[in-house]
Amino acid sequence: MPPRLRKLVGTILIIILVLVYALVATTVAAATLGQSPWYVHLLYFTVTGLLWILPAMLIIKWMEKPGKPRDE
Repeated sequence: MPPRLRKLVGTILIIILVLVYALVATTVAAATLGQSPWYVHLLYFTVTGLLWILPAMLIIKWMEKPGKPRDE
């Protein structure tokens, strides 16, 4: 896959990941943390706010792989 196409696909994947992850994390928080104290909310949103970085890091690593040399 050419590097430009890989970067386009990776960018789209990261955008989808962030949107879906944010919606799921917020929905879970609204459904389960309603009566919890503030420090539970702080811990939950800190952990979930950092957790999406792991799959995004793998996508970025995949995006940055060099392309195959073309035979000319």
